[in-house]
Amino acid sequence: MKRLTLLACTAALTACMPFAQKPDLPELTRPALPELPPAWQVAQQSVGDVQVGWIAAFDDPVLTSLVVEAQANNRNLQAALAGLEQSRALARQARAALFPAVEAGPVAGSSSDSYSSGLSLSWELDVWGRVRASRNAAAYAAASAEADYVFSQYSLAAAVAQTYFLLIESELQEAVAQKSLNALAQTARIVSAQRELGAADAYDASLANANLATARATLAQAQGGKRLARRALEVLVGRYPADALENRKDLPPVPALPGAGVPSTLLERRPDLIAAELAVGAAFSDVGAAKATRLPTFSLSGALDIAALDFSDAIDPDNGTWSLATTLLGPLFDAGLRRAQIDAASATQRQAIAAYAQTVLDALQEVENSLDQNEVVAVRVKALQDAADAQNRAFELAQLRYEEGETNLLDVFVVQANTLTADAAVVTARREQLDEWINLNLALGGSWE
Repeated sequence: MKRLTLLACTAALTACMPFAQKPDLPELTRPALPELPPAWQVAQQSVGDVQVGWIAAFDDPVLTSLVVEAQANNRNLQAALAGLEQSRALARQARAALFPAVEAGPVAGSSSDSYSSGLSLSWELDVWGRVRASRNAAAYAAASAEADYVFSQYSLAAAVAQTYFLLIESELQEAVAQKSLNALAQTARIVSAQRELGAADAYDASLANANLATARATLAQAQGGKRLARRALEVLVGRYPADALENRKDLPPVPALPGAGVPSTLLERRPDLIAAELAVGAAFSDVGAAKATRLPTFSLSGALDIAALDFSDAIDPDNGTWSLATTLLGPLFDAGLRRAQIDAASATQRQAIAAYAQTVLDALQEVENSLDQNEVVAVRVKALQDAADAQNRAFELAQLRYEEGETNLLDVFVVQANTLTADAAVVTARREQLDEWINLNLALGGSWE
């Protein structure tokens, strides 16, 4: 009856568990943030819904298949998944401590004609909620790892798309370099023919040959960059870097800008922000577990011992002797160990809150920057395209003037070099515009699927 009374009292105390309470995470984390505006500061950006399935917006089956392949085969993502599975296992491990541990097994006796078997039970009664607080901390940590893993999937999709477009840009830059080389080769042939007729001198021939050699070097560099980009993409999707991957030949048009929602909804949507907030929950629960160690612990232990001459009797509980004991242990002196553990856990909680606030600020900055840069790069693309069109027209006129003897060859080469630079700048800007569009979707926490 005394034992039953103790168990009943323990059950009543366990219902309180003051240190196992789960925190209101927004109540813990929001005070660390500055006041959020009702809308993004880029005035031209409409609110709207954040885009989901943004990879499909490019309407490129090759890109879509590469992203899916990367999600399945990328080794860094596989490592992140293994870390997530480890966190989940640790959470299950922490939860198991809430239940009794029971062990049993028959063993041979001291002589060949006798047997004994035993069953033991041990259980820490979680009166103050220390075990539950530890379980909560592990559960928060696992949920945080899961959110981080989701954001790793988003980031990988963005990396695949951006590397894919870099590969296409490299091929376009190769085409620009090849076009320049062809034009210079044609000019060199004209100069060579003119020299044979006495209409050009050695200076013009040397200048033409020098520019032709430089164009060959530029083309080789563009071709090498293309191979590097293709191998980088192959590794991202988990393939051997064989420079054998297929891709489209031109950059796609930039999709319309997605809706950006409002700043406050970013906190509830973007996975890395959710992960940082859950880390605060884990730290809070660790503080509770540390505080509970300063209070007494209650343990229940039991044993069943059976001894018999026959093996079948040695596994029959009716032939055994039961014992049950309760233990109460309270800390008396630990040289400040538990206080130091509480202080360390409290500091970790403050650190987690500060880290959350910084993560949120970085994310808000990414969105504002990306909204801004999407507008900037759109203007740049238009201006650079206008400049390239004018420069190509100037090059055509320079060639005509040279053929009519109205200008010298050096002037033609200067105009041609400017034309090459202008064409290359347009290609790069178009790829950067796609990158910024991807960055915006990633910053807003939009799922690629």
